Amino acid sequence: MRGATGMEYREAMRVGVSGAAGRMGRMVCAAVAADPGLELVAGVDPHAVGEPIEGIVVEEHLHSFVDRTCDVVVDFTIAAAARNTLPWLALHGIHAVVGTTGFSDDDMELFESAFAAGDGPNCVVAPNFAISAVLMMRFAAIAAPLFDTVEVIELHHDRKVDSPSGTAMATVAAIEAARTSDFDPDPTEREVLPGARGGAAPRNVRVHSVRMRGMVAHQEVIMGAQGQTLTIRQDSYDRDSFMPGVLLACRRIADVSGLSRSLDPFLP
Repeated sequence: MRGATGMEYREAMRVGVSGAAGRMGRMVCAAVAADPGLELVAGVDPHAVGEPIEGIVVEEHLHSFVDRTCDVVVDFTIAAAARNTLPWLALHGIHAVVGTTGFSDDDMELFESAFAAGDGPNCVVAPNFAISAVLMMRFAAIAAPLFDTVEVIELHHDRKVDSPSGTAMATVAAIEAARTSDFDPDPTEREVLPGARGGAAPRNVRVHSVRMRGMVAHQEVIMGAQGQTLTIRQDSYDRDSFMPGVLLACRRIADVSGLSRSLDPFLP
């Protein structure tokens, strides 16, 4: 099978995992190892060198991905590490599937340049790999032109350090792009508690963040018009909800050219 880079691919895509010994990295390793269309061949994590995971031995250096002839590398690390990893993968002709968050606009411009559309390797940097979350954003964009007001409420576990979430901001961007005018302005004249009305995003979208023990990742988009409301809600009850999207991206990354900023181009 020939991929977007022009190279011949094996029947099973050869997959490496950056951050293989982390919580998400281990899940990715297990999911890839169980998928008959993928082959787990390499894992890199400087904090667990020599540890066996799902039939591979964790290595220290990125060059292991070249030594093991990886077609695609999944990165679930931190932004500081991925800033170096992704351009390196592009330079070596390896596709990238990225669940790491916290990138700046400058980072994304760098990645877009490194994975320029054409006959080179491709990359997807997704704020959320849960297919239900991607569909939630798509549905919100479809509905956005038809309602007068909208509020986004994202709810996450109590160890999440940033707010609003990347998914919430991606949802805001999708809603904003679907509109040709602003939503009705916030009617609040006085906040008894500062911040009670959340944050103001473009197009008069209000965004609220909840951090709650016992939760994983959840979001509601509530839209209102005369005499009616529409609530679009997505729930991830476990981090393994991200695995079907990660596997889908690994299988299809050679066919989606350049840099993608969501999983949406990979869906039908």
